[in-house]
Amino acid sequence: MNQKQLEQMKNSKGFIAALDQSGGSTPKALAAYGIPENAYNNEDEMFDLVHEMRTRIITSPSFDSDFIIGAILFEQTMDREIEGMYTGDYLAEKKGIVPFLKVDKGLAEETNGVQLMKPIDNLDETLQRANERNIFGTKMRSVIKKANPEAIKEVVDQQFDIGKKIIAAGLVPIIEPEVDIHSAEKEKCEDLLKTEILNHLDQLSENQNVMLKLTIPTKKNLYKELIDHPRVVRVVALSGGYSTDVANEKLKENDGLIASFSRALSQDLNADQSDEAFNISLQKAVKSIYDASV
Repeated sequence: MNQKQLEQMKNSKGFIAALDQSGGSTPKALAAYGIPENAYNNEDEMFDLVHEMRTRIITSPSFDSDFIIGAILFEQTMDREIEGMYTGDYLAEKKGIVPFLKVDKGLAEETNGVQLMKPIDNLDETLQRANERNIFGTKMRSVIKKANPEAIKEVVDQQFDIGKKIIAAGLVPIIEPEVDIHSAEKEKCEDLLKTEILNHLDQLSENQNVMLKLTIPTKKNLYKELIDHPRVVRVVALSGGYSTDVANEKLKENDGLIASFSRALSQDLNADQSDEAFNISLQKAVKSIYDASV
C-alpha cells in the first residue's frame, strides 16, 4: 500500500470525486451532460463518449488536488488511458489525486427492504489488475430502504466479508451501504446501520483499515463515532440524489464528514460548453463541495 496516499486520505482537506457511473447509469450520466441516447449506436460508442466526458473533467485545471483528494473510477476507466497514461497513473502522478476503483457488479433485486450486491465473480482478477494499475482502494455499493434489522445486518456482513478480501489484496475498501434518502424510515435505518458497522469495525485487526461511504444522516453527527474509530481511514458522504446545494448544506452540519459526490459534481457540466465555460462550472461545483467538506 502507498503510505503517502494513505496519509493523504487520512489527513488532507478536500473531497473524493465519484466518476464511477457504470453500464446501467451511463446513459443517464451522458444525458445529463447533454448527450442523448440517439447520439450513439452501441455500448462501445457509449463508453467512448463517457470516457471523453471523464477525461475532460480529470484534465480540467479545475480538477485540482488542492480541493480533490481522491477519485473513484469505473473499471473501464481504469483500463483506459488519458494523455498516454493509465487513468489511475494520470490521477496520481499528474494530479496528485488518489485513485479508487468501483468493484461491485450492481445491485440484486430488493428483498426485505434492502438490495445486496450481486456476486462479484472475478474479484481476485480485478484486484490484481487494480494493483497493476496502481489503484489505492475500491468501492462497492448496497442499498437500504427499510429498517429491517436482519436485512441491514446482512448488507453490512456482505460488505465487510468482501472488504476483508480487498484488504488482503493490499487495497483499502470503501464500504458503501447507502440508505435511500426517500425511505420513510431513514433515521431508524441509520441507527441500525451504525450499530452493525461498529460491531464489524471492533472486530478488525490493527492492519485492517476501511473507509466508509454513507448517506448524509438525518441526525447531525450521527456518524462521529465511526469517523473517530481507529480502523476507519475516512468517512465520506454520498449525495444520494440531493441537489448540490442541499447536499452541501446537509454535509456542513456533520463534523469530519467529507463529500464523495457524483451527480452534484457534474450537474452543471455540458458537452456543448466551451472549455472556459466548462472549467468555470466545474470550478464552482468543486469549490462549493470543498467548502462543505472542510
